[in-house]
Amino acid sequence: MKEVNVNVTENEAVINLVGRVDSNNAHAVEEEITAGLSGAMGKPVTIDAEKLEYISSAGLRVLLHVKKTYNDMKIVNVSSDVYEILDMTGFTQMMTVEKAYRVVSVEGCEEIGRGANGTIYRIDQDNVVKVYNNADALKDIQHEREVARVALVLGIPTAISYDVVRVGNSYGSVFELLNASSFSKILSTQPEKMDWCVREYTNMLKKIHGTVVPAGKLPDMRETAIGWAKFMLDYLPEKEGKKLLSLVEAVPHDDHMIHGDYHTKNLELQGDEVLIIDMDTLAVGHPIFEFASIYNAFIGYSEYDHEVVKHFQGFDFETSKKFFHSVLAAYLGTNDEAKLKEVEDKARIVGYARMIRRSIRRHGLEKEETKAEIELWTSELIELLNKTDTLLFLRNELETEAKNENLSEVLEFIEKHLEEVGCPMKTQMQISVAAEEIFVNIANYAYSPRVGKATVRVEVTQHPLSITITFIDNGKPFDPTKKADPDVTLSAEERDIGGLGIFMTKKIMDDVVYHYVDGKNILTLKKDIG
Repeated sequence: MKEVNVNVTENEAVINLVGRVDSNNAHAVEEEITAGLSGAMGKPVTIDAEKLEYISSAGLRVLLHVKKTYNDMKIVNVSSDVYEILDMTGFTQMMTVEKAYRVVSVEGCEEIGRGANGTIYRIDQDNVVKVYNNADALKDIQHEREVARVALVLGIPTAISYDVVRVGNSYGSVFELLNASSFSKILSTQPEKMDWCVREYTNMLKKIHGTVVPAGKLPDMRETAIGWAKFMLDYLPEKEGKKLLSLVEAVPHDDHMIHGDYHTKNLELQGDEVLIIDMDTLAVGHPIFEFASIYNAFIGYSEYDHEVVKHFQGFDFETSKKFFHSVLAAYLGTNDEAKLKEVEDKARIVGYARMIRRSIRRHGLEKEETKAEIELWTSELIELLNKTDTLLFLRNELETEAKNENLSEVLEFIEKHLEEVGCPMKTQMQISVAAEEIFVNIANYAYSPRVGKATVRVEVTQHPLSITITFIDNGKPFDPTKKADPDVTLSAEERDIGGLGIFMTKKIMDDVVYHYVDGKNILTLKKDIG
């Protein structure tokens, strides 16, 4: 039994094949297709094989004839048996052939995540499905699978989709997430775990940002952000529009990974393991682009209506603001409100540009509420642009009071950076010894008898791998590199007490350099570790 239905519309032609196409009926099938496609020349042709049960070589010749006449042709909803025939005969190489997908319903399912391109639902105890906003999402699914594999290979804990399904009029990717809970759910139901969520969220963020991606594997977020800034030229005063574009263009290319949609619904706790999901926004770039997205998720989109974050994340606006502020402080390693405000304002500039563009493209200027929202964001953006000269910030500094009791904080800050780059334990210990000697020296002598601030900066250089640690203080000028080395050949009775700390530091590190600039002692220690 065979049945052929051809439907030609203004934009495309669709052929439905039902039953069998074999030697007995192939000629008749081809005649029906030819007649049905009359007037369809130049239009894309889709052959829907959902009800095609069998096809022989004679049927394949029919498909080939159609392909030769209508080059823009694809076959969809192909059963596994028919797909196997098309694959072994090379048809999957000649044209687009899409397998039939099992149908999944998300009606009544718990929403556990939401991103820029889709929503994630739990469909049973073991599995979740990400339903894409784009109805023609197969390319998006393929892209997300590819970038998720890149992340997994580079050591980022994530889930890889193992199946593609139909969900309503769109497609979905199925992932195994056994009994996982999103950080949004944890924050909304267990507020006492705020500090734990901040720590784990920040640790994962630093892991992502500390990962160098091979060239060409991921899109460059800088180029995307330049596009946002160019769009805004038509919606900002000329001076501010040009300023925005120049600020974004001045951000250098960066091969470190960024997630692009990093909020608490996309971080999952499965057992005792934290996983990052929703990887289709993965890119490379400076962290300012990441923090713009983070600001939008927790504050930006809710500035006009504070209920937005409650609907989206499940917790209130005050909790959301507190979480963002705590993460920023943990990431930057400082509680200095002025520095936190400075970085937040830089993130707001990029974030506002992104939100304004998104809302305008969704006809936001045509509705009173969204128009008021756009006006709020625009006024804030203009104010920030008039007092900001760079979007860059140092993400590897710790500022603390130069007191001996803060030594553990300094060493923990340095050791975290060393662990992130896989520094050997022996080298970690050597660097910690050198860092302790320098910080204690600042604490005891730089400001005595007062107490002042010390800044510790950690920088990583690749190829070869090296660590540079810079200590900055505003205390009395002192160049430790000019201090004479002790004579270590003397006996205990002949030796002076003290003086070994600087000597040990110079022996341990590969390079020790001192500068006094603008009233600041700047001591730089460098160690090659690879």
